[in-house]
Amino acid sequence: MPPVSERRRVIAFLVLAAASLLPWIGPATALAGGIGFSLVVGNPAPARTARWSKVLLQASVVGLGFGLSLGTVLRVGAGSAVYTVVGIAVTLATGALLGRIAGTSGPLSTLISFGTAICGGSAIAAMAPVVKAKSDEIAVSLATVFTLNAAALVLFPMIGHVLHLGQGEFGLWAGLAIHDTSSVVGAASAFGPEALVVATTVKLTRALWIMPCVLGAAFLTRSDQKAKLPLFIAGFVAAAAIRTLLPSLQPLWGVLVAVARQSLVLTLFLIGTGLTRDVLRRVGVRPLAQGVVLWLLVSGATLAAIVTGLIPAL
Repeated sequence: MPPVSERRRVIAFLVLAAASLLPWIGPATALAGGIGFSLVVGNPAPARTARWSKVLLQASVVGLGFGLSLGTVLRVGAGSAVYTVVGIAVTLATGALLGRIAGTSGPLSTLISFGTAICGGSAIAAMAPVVKAKSDEIAVSLATVFTLNAAALVLFPMIGHVLHLGQGEFGLWAGLAIHDTSSVVGAASAFGPEALVVATTVKLTRALWIMPCVLGAAFLTRSDQKAKLPLFIAGFVAAAAIRTLLPSLQPLWGVLVAVARQSLVLTLFLIGTGLTRDVLRRVGVRPLAQGVVLWLLVSGATLAAIVTGLIPAL
């Protein structure tokens, strides 16, 4: 039988998780609640919450697909393809340069740069075997990206409102400049429904580049690592196709999208509980410096290009 204090911690965790499903609890509130609970009380089951947050995120992204037509997905995806490719190339090159300046190791620098360029934790997990990264290098790169994801969830909507960005502008910025899919959809959902549509589609278009980038790296390093298409991306497109083919079931699609959006709030609470003291201790000064500077350069340059019209809103 667990100690009373441990039992109370589990009960408090479950109560807060259930509260995240209430319709008036937003993404930022859930994230802040998760982070605060983890740092003050402590996550009672970090491994389980990490696993469930990943499952919930993927299911939620698929659910969001029922809110889009296939034409919208294709239009937004094609419209952001060029900026995505250019952004990935520039980010990887800049990250490699910053890694040398910061003095981080080769694999660690590559993982931070790749995670920033494409899709945070998913990209890091896919690239790690190719560059033969050690477990501590993977942990540090994930912790660095996760810390910046938490900051993006709070800062991006604030900056977007201060600069009076349009829904399409903010969605494009979030999709191109925030690391993980969870943080992209969290920040975009806090900004507005149209921003969420654009951001989710742009981000998933970026995530598709995990495969060719990993295959390219494997070829250069003569690794036998194989890249696979993330199934939730295929599920997102399939959901949009089903909605397009069966418009008469619009009430059902609306319910599924509403459930998906609220499950995202719960996902963000679980992600917040993953920011533990141990994670913060693992983030060294040099990797964090590389990650922060690279992220600021990428997000700042992307925002400037969108505001000036160099990258038109979708």
